[in-house]
Amino acid sequence: MGNNHMIRKITTCLLTAVLVGSSIIGCSSNTASSGGGGSAGSSKILFMMTDVDDNYRATLTDAIMAAAKSQGVAIDYVETGGNAETEANLITSAKASGYTAIILRPGDASTALQMNVASNDLPIVYVNNQPSDSHLEGGKYIFVGSDEYQAGQYQAEYVLKQLGNPKTLDVIIFEGEIGHSGTIGRTKSVKETLRANGCAANYVFVDTANWSDVEARSKFAIFMKTGQNVDAIFCNNDTMALGAVQGLKDFGLDYSKIPVAGVDATADGCASILAGEMAFTVLQDAKGQGAAAVEAAKVLGSGGDLSSVEGTSEDKKYVWVPFAPVDKSNAASIN
Repeated sequence: MGNNHMIRKITTCLLTAVLVGSSIIGCSSNTASSGGGGSAGSSKILFMMTDVDDNYRATLTDAIMAAAKSQGVAIDYVETGGNAETEANLITSAKASGYTAIILRPGDASTALQMNVASNDLPIVYVNNQPSDSHLEGGKYIFVGSDEYQAGQYQAEYVLKQLGNPKTLDVIIFEGEIGHSGTIGRTKSVKETLRANGCAANYVFVDTANWSDVEARSKFAIFMKTGQNVDAIFCNNDTMALGAVQGLKDFGLDYSKIPVAGVDATADGCASILAGEMAFTVLQDAKGQGAAAVEAAKVLGSGGDLSSVEGTSEDKKYVWVPFAPVDKSNAASIN
């Protein structure tokens, strides 16, 4: 994405200026792209992402832009820096600017009610950071993504099987962004799945590494100062898992005997699995999520019925794109 860095920065600033008048918000450090496919009726989507600093957010952004092009939907993309005021201002102006729907990765999912109120009745498709169920409304304010609980469940089931279904485990969990739906759901399901399978886990270190390999590696060094044992490391994403592997290497520990599990099935994560380092990851289907988000925004923006979109829940608050387990047997086929 870096080849068009300056063009995208300028495009973001111009688009933001159009949407919010004379106040140009957050343009100094953001990169973005703007594009449009052919028209699909009168569909025009405003897509807002916090940033593309994280591997998965970058992949999802590309997937949404590609899906809009392939589905013939006009789309404009803005990076918000995760600033709730920026997000609300853009959403408030969106209807008057001719948009029929919004795709939003909120910086803080707890602000969803504020975003809904700001929307002037435009439908909002939330992605990558799930608002609470009470802030969603069937067929209007929805979430497109994968069931975060399933990711942690797959991780825990794999590790238990690999280690022979132990009754006890010394466990490290490196968590993602504090308050993020993925952080909460994935961590909760790891703990509950271990317990449900009769494993009394001893959590020797649980801390945020904020989706970062650098932070995970640093936090592992802090853990090592405690003098405790570790049998398995669960990470809320692949990037932190890669940092955990590096941490094991730093201290001469055998990562082939201490399984490290991630989430996202990124190219780097799958390469690490194939190299015998990371043990396991869970595919979060960015292409599938991107296609579903654009399709849902197109349908809702034209007043259509969301039930026509595959994966739609009965209450029409969610469009689910399944996770899939990835180990050495299938990692080569993912990317």
